[in-house]
Amino acid sequence: YVEAAHALGVSTWRILIFHLLRNMVSPIMVQATFIFAYAMLSEAGLSFLGVGVDPSTPTWGTMINEGRQYLDQATYLILAPGLAITVSVLSLQIIGDGLRDALDPRIAKEL
Repeated sequence: YVEAAHALGVSTWRILIFHLLRNMVSPIMVQATFIFAYAMLSEAGLSFLGVGVDPSTPTWGTMINEGRQYLDQATYLILAPGLAITVSVLSLQIIGDGLRDALDPRIAKEL
């Protein structure tokens, strides 16, 4: 498409905006949601292991690590942050999948 537009005499800026940028926005937005979900999982895992952010900072990984001591008496201390991580990551994955379906020009639009 770029070579055809260039052969027709379309300016470089118009090719960049209408051909390249339009096709790049969708994959970048979808990839950003997946990267954000991965970053949340990485931060929670590192905080659980104790090598993440400062231990005085409340994070879901730190909450799970501190709740391990009281697993016999209070299971909810681990379940609440674990469910929060799960719901957040799954929500981001579903949003990314929906963005891909909505913005991908190769997927046929059905009524």
